[in-house]
Parts: sequence; C-alpha cells; structure tokens
Amino acid sequence: MVIELIVAPNVKIPESWNTANIPMFEVNKEVATSISETKTDQGIFAVVQMEDPEILMLFGKKFLLLDGVQDPGNVGTLIRTADAAGYDAVILGHGSADLYNPKVIRSTQGSHFHIPVLQANLLHWVERLEEEGVPIYGAVLDKEATRLQDVEPRESLALMVGNEGNGIREELQTRIAHKVYIPIYGSSESLNVAVAAGILMYSLRK
Repeated sequence: MVIELIVAPNVKIPESWNTANIPMFEVNKEVATSISETKTDQGIFAVVQMEDPEILMLFGKKFLLLDGVQDPGNVGTLIRTADAAGYDAVILGHGSADLYNPKVIRSTQGSHFHIPVLQANLLHWVERLEEEGVPIYGAVLDKEATRLQDVEPRESLALMVGNEGNGIREELQTRIAHKVYIPIYGSSESLNVAVAAGILMYSLRK
C-alpha cells in the first residue's frame, strides 16, 4: 500500500496512476539523488506499507529458501527467478542479504512486488513446511545427493540453497529430505548459486 509519493522537480506522474488520495511531496534534485542512491534516478519515490508475507505464504505450494546467500545481486536474481518460475514465496534465512538492500531491490527488477519475500528463521519454516506435507529439497553435493536428472518434478516443494562459499549449514542439511546436485561436465568447479538455483527451480517444479 502506497502511503505517500515523493517527486523531483518537473517529473510528471503517469495519468494511469490512481493518486487521488495519496499525499505528494516535491523535493529538489539533490534530495532526490540522495534518496535514490543511484546516478540516474526516475525522480519518483514512494513510502509504502508492505503486506504481511507470512499470511500470504499459507496458500503457497512452491517455496525458495536461502541460507546465508550474502551477495545482494545473487539474492535479487534469485527472487526474480523464483517469480519467473512460478514459485509462491521466498524465505531469506540468517546471513542472507537484506531484502531492502538497494542492490537487492535493483536486481529483482520489480519481482519483490509480485512474490512474497520473508526474512525469517529457516529452521522454524522448515518445521512448518514439513507439518504441511511440503517436501524439502536442498542443493547439496555429498554421497547422499541424487543427480538432478533422476529427480521427479513436484507440484509442491521447498527448495533450499546455501551460502556462496560454504553451502547449506549442517543443522539445516539434516532436515533436508531430498538432496540434489547438478552434474558438471566441463572443467568448472562449481556454478553460481543464482544460476544453480534457477536450473533447480525450473527442473523440480511440475
């Protein structure tokens, strides 16, 4: 919900926007640049009240869980890809970049408005998802993991990916019912977490 709008001088609000009951304030160019934190801004800013994603998540079937994904660009890309792949919510666990980090916001390309994103304790949500019968999949490379090509797609699932360098924490790995890995056929040692998660999200969903 938009609480108020802030605009730079000479910026026109699109006629299609319903702003009749929204307070609007004009600021000078210097203030607008300070707010935007970018070199080229659009000159329109909003103060918004976010919906409670925890309520929206109760109706979801597909979830993306991030454990300690630190790079803001990766987090934003993961949210954007989850949106594109039709997932119902993203949960940012301990150590993950903050949703409202400017680089995260830019990297989502607006997808944070389309899909609920919750910053929460992953152990708590794993327990809740298990209670609801949602199977937990995790990107883990060990002897118990199954090759992605051998995993059947699901209509309902929670996919967990971990930190760029260390992967998923041990305490969370013990709660993963289905460990999955993506085989590498070339000389590269690993895949970027956002790339790997994108492959997994599309491959695991039905």
